[in-house]
Amino acid sequence: MNHPYSVVSRIAALLWALALGACNGMPGRPRPSQRPVQPSAVSDFAQLYGENCAGCHGVDGRFGAAMALDNPVLVNWLGTSVLRDLIARGRPGTAMPGFSLAAGGTLTDRQIAILVEGISQRWGQGSSAVGAPVFAGAEGNPRQGRQDYLAFCASCHGPDGRGGATPGAIVNPDYLTLVSDRHLAAVIVAGRPDLGHPNWRGYSAGHPLDATQVTDIVTWLAAQRPPALGSSDVGAQLSRSSR
Repeated sequence: MNHPYSVVSRIAALLWALALGACNGMPGRPRPSQRPVQPSAVSDFAQLYGENCAGCHGVDGRFGAAMALDNPVLVNWLGTSVLRDLIARGRPGTAMPGFSLAAGGTLTDRQIAILVEGISQRWGQGSSAVGAPVFAGAEGNPRQGRQDYLAFCASCHGPDGRGGATPGAIVNPDYLTLVSDRHLAAVIVAGRPDLGHPNWRGYSAGHPLDATQVTDIVTWLAAQRPPALGSSDVGAQLSRSSR
């Protein structure tokens, strides 16, 4: 015969289990599938791109303030390792922030890998950057870069780089301050198809730009960049103006 206290204990346990089940099934209580996904658990490319990249690069990878990613030449010219580095660490001193946790961002390594793979698969197909000039850094000849600029760029951007009939100024100090030398090289090499800007093959019919020309043009443009705030040049200017 069961002890009265044992029977009571079993009944209490049963009632407690039923109560817990009822709580989980109460009207209005979200099911596990309806609960919001933790930011670090998001694995959908469209959501990751929309929340982290679309504001600058455009909803469809184009017509944003930053470089259009809907450009197979650009995606292939950069390559997956550079894309990963750009997303993870950003470009210090420019408008491109780092999105990795180590850089103060919110994306995990897995999420960055999803973005790199998604960008490569969505916008890196159908063309390539075979034969595209390699850019190792703006250490070219600025005088020759000026001549190359006049030959290949001035027809649109004006002889002094301050704008032509349609395109804006390429030597705008605010623009040059916000972008890196690699960004300038990327625009020259990969173009901006969303804005009608040609890539390295389209400046002169039958005469695509080579690596030396790209480097020289970037070097000349970089020389038009205003001194960084706090530099000795700026300090000297302020000192002279205060006299």
